[in-house]
Formats: sequence, structure tokens, C-alpha cells
Amino acid sequence: MDLWFEKALVPTGWAERVAVRIADGRIAEVLTDHDPAPGAERHRAAIPGLGNVHSHGFQRGMAGLSERRGRPDDDFWSWREIMYRFLDRLTPEDIAAITAQAYAEMLETGYTRVGEFHYLHNDADGACYADPAETAGAIVAAAAQTGIGLTLLPVFYAHSDFGGLPPKAGQRRFLSDVDGFAKLVEASRAKLPADAVLGVAPHSLRAVTPEELTAAIGLTGGPLHIHAAEQTKEVEACLAWSGARPVEWLLDNLDIDRRWTLIHATHLTEAETDRLAASGAVAGLCPVTEANLGDGIFLAERYLSAGGRIATGTDSNIQIDAAQELRSIEYSQRLSLRRRAILSPEGASVGETLFQAALAGAGQALGVATGIAPGAPADIVSLNMDHPGFAGASAGTILDRWIFAGRTGAIDCVWRAGTLQVAGGRHVAAEVIANHYRKTLERLLR
Repeated sequence: MDLWFEKALVPTGWAERVAVRIADGRIAEVLTDHDPAPGAERHRAAIPGLGNVHSHGFQRGMAGLSERRGRPDDDFWSWREIMYRFLDRLTPEDIAAITAQAYAEMLETGYTRVGEFHYLHNDADGACYADPAETAGAIVAAAAQTGIGLTLLPVFYAHSDFGGLPPKAGQRRFLSDVDGFAKLVEASRAKLPADAVLGVAPHSLRAVTPEELTAAIGLTGGPLHIHAAEQTKEVEACLAWSGARPVEWLLDNLDIDRRWTLIHATHLTEAETDRLAASGAVAGLCPVTEANLGDGIFLAERYLSAGGRIATGTDSNIQIDAAQELRSIEYSQRLSLRRRAILSPEGASVGETLFQAALAGAGQALGVATGIAPGAPADIVSLNMDHPGFAGASAGTILDRWIFAGRTGAIDCVWRAGTLQVAGGRHVAAEVIANHYRKTLERLLR
């Protein structure tokens, strides 16, 4: 298969007249300043597909259900109670239908691989399914239906809070012991397609003991993800338990390196920020969800200046839009610091700086190669250059136009592993997936 673009973002920057040859789902060759091959599909501008490093697919179905003030101090913890009530009724088939809708929307906005932080393991009564990976199979089915690349991150969750406290009733669908989790991981591995990646995700320091944490992270050689320092209450509880803050504890007690992605890492001291940047780990930022939940603002300027790696995730999937996640990282800094163009070197494009950082960080966090380059998966996004947001755009402003001014319709086509999954801005199976999603939600919420 051959694609040809008037311009494309390759590892060395924007290039003109770019021919891309695809074989077996991967990019076999990239030629610049080259004429299109006979029969090649021709498009205007291409960028690499991004990785979404943090998703809870089933939460797409509860988007908009928590936007009513329930108490004077509504926060993450009260939102969590709404989430517990929603998930109580979900079957594996429901999980697949809701997650497929989320994944189709991810592809439509330029995400071509997802890290599914998958913790909804047990049945509605908290009992294990006969197949420990029953619900993981639902995630795999949603990925297969939509064509998105999958990095599956089964979550180990055993306790309600620091110090190994007993779990709460609302958490019964998440729970495993160490032996049961090992079986779940292996059963999940058996369901994955060839191009999927398997990691593990201790949910958080409040949900595992140090001994359980050590056991869980030894179960695969793949990516390791963990929620860390999302909430001030979490930080305070960790200090009371251990005398250290969550990220401080992780850095002091584990070999935090390139395999690790710390999700959120919102509430860091300057010292923690610098140490995390130096570790080589990725900070998985989910600014749309973090804003929705009132979490706080990550110290992005200091972290990036110290050489830290970032990637974006859609987390609760309240609204799925790759450009908005990138935009929200920059805008949160502007609102906090009351300056502009904060997260790029002087004279450089903010959009391109953020995009390149998130592209590289997501590849590391999800365990895959990225970019329009030989050997990488053929995960490519073509932009709709007839969109008004791109009027008069040059190569140097394309990503700024998309991220800060693009609106709906800025993406034209998306190829995942060389297969066209989005055409004319819509997923090729959008109608079927959306109809199933609507029927599922209408039944669940009536």
C-alpha cells in the first residue's frame, strides 16, 4: 500500500512531497521530495497518530452524569461514588459497547493506540468470572471492532486506602489477591492480538501494600503504570501512612525508570518534579479529566525544563479529543502563571513542541515505536487542510492551528496499522458502534 502527502511530519521535521510505503501494517519506506507511486492515495498533510496513555473505557458511558452539585464540597471523592453506582450494572457486553464508542472517538481525534487502565474485573457481586479475563476480553473486542492499537494494563487493586485497609463495597468489582491477579494477567495475555502490548498497573499506593506492589510489577516485562498524587487528600494520607508523599515514596522505594508511567502526578513539590524528570519515567497527564474533577495543575513548565517526559490520556473519557488534551496542558499553565506560550523554547511552536513531546512519551509509555518512520506501525493521521482553521497555514503553523484553532472536522483520515479506520472525519463503523452504544445506555440508564 502506498500513501503520498504534500507534506508530512517526519522525525526530522516537516518534509515536502512524502511517499510512504506500507507492508504488513508497518511503514516499510519513507521518501521525501518524491513523486507519488502509481496508484498511491494522495493527501495534503500528515502527522503521526498519537498514543492515549490512560483510559477507563467504560467511564465514557457516565459522561455528563455527575455534573450536578451534590454537596458543598463536591470533589473527586464524591464523583467516585457516582462512578461506583454506574459500574454496578455493567455486563461484559456493556463494557465492550461503551468502550468501542470511546475508541472510535479516539481514532476520530487522532489517537491511534490506547493504554487501557483496566480495573473492572469481577461480576456485579464481586465474584470472579469463570474466565478471569472475561472483561479484558470485552476490551480486546472493542479494540478489534474499532481497529485501535491496544496496550492492555490490567490493574491490581486490593485495598481501600494506605496501610492495607479493607476494601469498600463499591470496589468489589476491582479486587484481586496476588495469586488471582497473576492468573488474570496470564489469561489476559492469551486474548491479545499480535500487535497488542501487555503491561500491569498497580492502581495506586492506597490500593496496594508495598509487598503486593513488588509482586505485581514482576508479572510482565512490559509497561508499568500507576496513579500517583492526583489528589491533595491522597498526598496527605500517604504522608500520614509513610512520612513521604506518593511520588517521593515511589522514587525512594522502587527503581522508577523508563518502564514507568505515573498518571496525573498533579501534586508534586519542586524537588519531586525534578527527581521524576531525571528518572526517565513518563508523566501521564489527563488535563481534561483533571479539570473536570477539580484535581489541580501539573508543574509542566518546571518538569519539561528539567527534561521530563510527558504523554496525554483521556482518563474518564468525559470528552475525547487529542488536540484538546494538548491545548489544556498549555492553557492550564497560562492560567496558573499568567503568561503565554509557556511550554516551548523561545521562538518555537508551542503546538509542535507539545505534540512531539506527547508522541515520544506515549510511545515509551505504551511500549511501541512512533512516528512516520520505517519500522514504526503505520499509524498516520491526515489533516483536512480545507478546514477553515488551516486557512493560510504553513508547515510551521499547522500543529498550532490544529491544537489551538482546529475545532471539529480538522482531521480527515486515520490509518491504524495501515488500515483506514477514519474517512472524512468519521470512523468507518461509526454508525454501527454508536447505535449499539445508544441502545446500551438507554437500557442502563432508564
